[in-house]
Amino acid sequence: MCVGVPEANSVGLRRARVLPARPGQAAMIIAAFTGVLYLTEAVDTLLNGALNQDGIRPRQLNGLEGILWAPLLHTSWQHLAANTVPVLVFGFFAVAGGAGQFIAVTATVWLIGGLGTWLTGSTGTHVGASILVFGWFVFLLARGLLTRSPAQILLAVVLFALWGSVLWSLLPGAAGISWQGHLFGAAGGLVAAYLVAHADRTHADRSPRPRLTGS
Repeated sequence: MCVGVPEANSVGLRRARVLPARPGQAAMIIAAFTGVLYLTEAVDTLLNGALNQDGIRPRQLNGLEGILWAPLLHTSWQHLAANTVPVLVFGFFAVAGGAGQFIAVTATVWLIGGLGTWLTGSTGTHVGASILVFGWFVFLLARGLLTRSPAQILLAVVLFALWGSVLWSLLPGAAGISWQGHLFGAAGGLVAAYLVAHADRTHADRSPRPRLTGS
């Protein structure tokens, strides 16, 4: 008697993936986004920081549009340099679910992080890609737990061991640091992880179950 073993369905493979299916393409996407950040900072430098006025100005109606631009802007080259490695690393791993999922996750983090900062932020203008950094980071930490994927949990453990200390900046601390952007960016990442896990479970429930064949 021989029994056919069912192949793992595509949903299970997608949930377990920790590296993008096309690493080169994913690296190009994140590198291009990082290039946009550097180009924006170069233009802002030439304009003597004028672009930073387009950041989030909490509780001001004319500061709402800053939600669209804040993650692309930085107060200085040092500020941008501090965000560069996390953007490259977390962004790369966040593409593992595919470009479409990455865009949805990023949009969720961008919107929730921006709105939360606008509602609760301190007086002044808030800018920086750290909204996305914390969103992607928490997304990667929570995703494996919600999908129960051992591979993704292992990735989360490694990332937490390397960068977990940055989570302290979710709390009020040093002057000039937008902890609200960090906190609500992280909240956006948690929401995104839940939505991704829920969508995967729903898709799995609707997929036809593989059948065993024997002879």
